[in-house]
Amino acid sequence: MTTTANPPELARIDEWLRNALEGAPTSGRSGAQAATWSDGQVEAILETPLSPDRFSQVLSMASRYGPRGPLAPSERMVAAAEGLVPGWNPERWTALEALRVRLIVAQARSDAEGLPAAIEEAFRYADEGELCALYRSLQFLPGPERFVWQAQEGCRTNMKTVFEANGCDSAFPAAHFDDVAWRQLCIKMLFVEAPLWRVSGFDSRVDDELARMALDLAEERRSAGRRIYPELWMCLGTTADPRALEAIESELSGSDELSRKAAILALGRMGNTERLSEIERDGGSLFGQIAQWALMGRHAADAFASVSPPEGAEPSTFDSPSIDTPA
Repeated sequence: MTTTANPPELARIDEWLRNALEGAPTSGRSGAQAATWSDGQVEAILETPLSPDRFSQVLSMASRYGPRGPLAPSERMVAAAEGLVPGWNPERWTALEALRVRLIVAQARSDAEGLPAAIEEAFRYADEGELCALYRSLQFLPGPERFVWQAQEGCRTNMKTVFEANGCDSAFPAAHFDDVAWRQLCIKMLFVEAPLWRVSGFDSRVDDELARMALDLAEERRSAGRRIYPELWMCLGTTADPRALEAIESELSGSDELSRKAAILALGRMGNTERLSEIERDGGSLFGQIAQWALMGRHAADAFASVSPPEGAEPSTFDSPSIDTPA
């Protein structure tokens, strides 16, 4: 048995998870009951780390004790999570995911060296819910370079819930994906109409190549008569070359309200104050206000939440990924 000292940061994350779980507004099994059950499991794991097969079994068994429903942390708890791990946003976690992540964090605290074998075994047999918890946990695990390949595999899944658990609201992709994997994640977000604005650290990694790929996709969809997902325009970053400006102007003349608003925000990201002033003056209450926001500097990635289609909506189209995107 190989054990390591308990990293203080993992202990603090465990404390956060327990507190959030205990206060979860759940039905059926209570969050307090789940917190108590997981206390016993965490204590046992810290004393003796689980073998890989037993670790997988315990993650599965958690569904018997985990409450159903959202975790629904308070604003104070969400802010505390961001303070612990910048880029972590647990607002959309379920209570059962929090319970399972507690167990994963406990295994990491107890046996950091043997953790990859346990994680690999768990991934091998995980169902959809277990996969979501596993991917959400990667941002906390020691030796994160050991789990990059697994996170990149998560970009290939056809299960949208799992794909979002891997790519959204997590510090892991921006911190550990290389440029190719990062761009593939972002472009696939657009293909499957997942909320790109929820990819933590997005603005820090926008580059000219991602802008080119996004423009290629926009032209491909326009030529095929398909709508352009609004958040595509955030991929242009500060790129204000003629091709990007032409694409934005073409979108502004179209009929898709959300995508037109997103194109206006993209002009803000480019610093095109002259064109934004025109839209503010002539765009009426619908588009003029968006231009005003952009002129005020409200055009970071999270501003695109206002133009993102409602969460849970069915994709308008679901295309097979192109050669530039993962399967």
